[in-house]
Amino acid sequence: MKIQVKDTDLQRAAAEGMDAFIQVVVDAAKAYVGGELNEDAFKALPADHITLWGYVILRDELCDGGFIQLIHNGYGPFFFLNPFAKAMRLWGLKDFSKFLYRARELYEEHHEALEKEMSDEEFMALYEQFPQFDDLDDEFIANEEEITGMIAHYLDDHLLDFVDIVK
Repeated sequence: MKIQVKDTDLQRAAAEGMDAFIQVVVDAAKAYVGGELNEDAFKALPADHITLWGYVILRDELCDGGFIQLIHNGYGPFFFLNPFAKAMRLWGLKDFSKFLYRARELYEEHHEALEKEMSDEEFMALYEQFPQFDDLDDEFIANEEEITGMIAHYLDDHLLDFVDIVK
């Protein structure tokens, strides 16, 4: 069974903007697998769904707390040890893919310090200890709208590969 989205939900989301358009498809994938991007979801969802859902997680984490938060919250392996950057390149986001490979270099260099358990105070101090992530965070924020637009465009061009549209 393919993931289904109501045509009216797609139309409403498209009218609201690219974020809502992406989110309606991600929400359908979430509902399909029980709400969590876990091992069962990885088995049940096609790679493109995982990539799309992953982008939403990446965007939300980076907009909220940057790469330090993303890595500290345990998402580093998903984005940097899996072919996420390659998928972005294959979706036509070549510059974003290169950006992710630059971020991966910092991840590989500093992930142990960023991933360990710590207090909130120690976590906040990471931003002072690892200022090399600041430029990447700023670059993402400056380009987030364009990147999200490119993701939404890819989704729109391949929508029937992601979902069945129902009345």
